[in-house]
Amino acid sequence: MTMARKKTTDALEIIARDIGDDPAYRATLEEERLNAEVAQVIHAARTKAKLSQKELARLVGTTPSVIARLEDADYGASSLTMLRRIAEALNRRVEIRLVPLKRAKAS
Repeated sequence: MTMARKKTTDALEIIARDIGDDPAYRATLEEERLNAEVAQVIHAARTKAKLSQKELARLVGTTPSVIARLEDADYGASSLTMLRRIAEALNRRVEIRLVPLKRAKAS
């Protein structure tokens, strides 16, 4: 007898179910999740400060295309140095935390 899966629309949860326990796939999924999170944090901080990409780039000392790439989750090449520069330009600090993974409950 197969167990019915709980329905979800969370794309990351669906992908996690599909890849199972493969460590390489799990690492790739986590990297993509982090890329998306970093891109979202940068975008949210910039828009909250009511800055265009061009204005933030000027404050940080870079180009608008660099800011655009950092806000693109698919780019995935953000650096801690650039994050610090953005944080400083927005009068913020970078906070990095390690949080426990949510584990599926055994049935």
